[in-house]
Amino acid sequence: MTRPVHLKWRFVGLVAAGGVLGALSRYGLGLVIPSPDRWPLPTLIINITGALALGALLEGLARRGPDAGRRRVLRLALGTGFLGAYTTYSTLALDTVHLMTSADLAGAVWYAGATVVGGAVATIAGIWFAARQHRRSLARGRPGDGTVKP
Repeated sequence: MTRPVHLKWRFVGLVAAGGVLGALSRYGLGLVIPSPDRWPLPTLIINITGALALGALLEGLARRGPDAGRRRVLRLALGTGFLGAYTTYSTLALDTVHLMTSADLAGAVWYAGATVVGGAVATIAGIWFAARQHRRSLARGRPGDGTVKP
């Protein structure tokens, strides 16, 4: 009997390494993206781009075969690790509370709604993009590893 993935140190290390890089990327972007009137635009952009990337990554991996080998490593390192730390829903919650306590209830509602709806739309767009790329690869005769047929 094999141990579950979350109990294997190799995979835990992949998630941790990806998480460090994702958190550093989020922090760096948070420094360079402007916050107009202290409005949390960096967090909104980071969460939406992370949702887009996660949708594309997971769809692309799923279309290439089962969650094993290199696909599992990519999912854990990039999806769970990097993008899990890159996106920041705890900061979304904190920013929403700050907007509410600064008497900007409309801004708080708009920000939270834009993040949730924008994230959902971005995820769907990422899935669509990855599926489209996969279909193009199949049409050109390059089916990836050939384990999944359209």
